[in-house]
Amino acid sequence: MLATDKVKKVHIMEVGPRDGFQSEKQFVPTGTKIKVINALSRTGLPEIQVTSFVHPKAIPQFVDAEDVVAGIDIVPGVSYRALVPNLRGLERVRPLRDRIDTVSFMLSVTESHNRANGNHSIDETLEEIAAMQRLARSEGFRTVGSMICALGCPFEGQVPIQTLDRIAGRYVELGIDAISIADTIGVANPRLVYDVASNLVGRYPEVTFNMHLHNTRDMALANTLAALEAGISRFDGGVAGMGGCPYAPGATGNIATEDMINMLHGMGIETGIDLERLLDVARMHQEFIPHALDSALLRAGRGNILLPPPERQQKIAS
Repeated sequence: MLATDKVKKVHIMEVGPRDGFQSEKQFVPTGTKIKVINALSRTGLPEIQVTSFVHPKAIPQFVDAEDVVAGIDIVPGVSYRALVPNLRGLERVRPLRDRIDTVSFMLSVTESHNRANGNHSIDETLEEIAAMQRLARSEGFRTVGSMICALGCPFEGQVPIQTLDRIAGRYVELGIDAISIADTIGVANPRLVYDVASNLVGRYPEVTFNMHLHNTRDMALANTLAALEAGISRFDGGVAGMGGCPYAPGATGNIATEDMINMLHGMGIETGIDLERLLDVARMHQEFIPHALDSALLRAGRGNILLPPPERQQKIAS
C-alpha cells in the first residue's frame, strides 16, 4: 500500500492572484484581479494568496495591492493571505487586518538568490523577519515562513539539506510554525522532493509544511505525489498554470491548480473544491492573458466526458 492510499483530504491554497500575476509584463487591471479572486472564493478553495505588499517600483503589478484587498468579497470560510517582503510591506497591510488574516514572509535559502530577490543576506532577512513576526503576532495575523528555491537555485544549484534545517530551525525559534517549501524554478524531481520533505517533516513535527511546486519541466504532478508520500498534505497551486521566476530563463508557472485537483480527485483524495467552477476561472484567464497557459485541463478537458459510440461518429468524421 502506498502512503497516499491513507490520505483522505488535501488542503490547497490558490496563489495565482499573487505568484501568477506578478510575472505578467502587461498590467492586469484592478477590476479584473478582483473579479478573479471573487470567483476563486466561490470554488471551495479554503485559502487564497491575493496580492503582495512589495514596493511598486520592484513589481509594478502590485501597485494596487490596497485597492484589491479593499475591493474583494470576504467569503466566510475562506482565508485571505498576502505576501509581505519587509517591515514596510507589513505596515501597509496592518490597516487591512479585518480582510487579510495571514501574512507570508519572503526568504530565499541561498545567498545569491536572496540578494537578487531582496537585496539582503539571509541573516539580514532573518533579522527583519524576527521583527516582522513580533509585529504581525501583536496585530493578530497568522504567519508563514517561506523557503524560496529550497529544491534548487538558479545560481547555486542544489541546496544542502543542512541549509534547509538551519532556516527551518530559525523559523521555529521565532515562533513560526507554518513553512512553505518552494521549488521556485521547477528543477525538483520526486526523489529529491521526497528526501527533503521527509527530512523536514521528521525533524520538525510541530511545523505545518506546505509544498509550492512549479511545472517548468513537467514534474509537478509527480512531485506532488512524492510530497504526499513524505507526509505533506498542503499544497499551493496557480489556476491556469500562471506564474514563473524572473531569475530562471524559460521557467513556467506554478502547478496548475485544476490539474492537481483533477489528479487528486481521480485518486479518491478530497479537496473540498468544485473542479468545474475552478475550470471556469481558469478559462477566464484566457480572456485577458495574452499568451498560452500551462494547464492540461484547459487544453484537453477533464477526461471523463464520454464520446458517442463509433457508429454515431461516422457522420461527424465525414
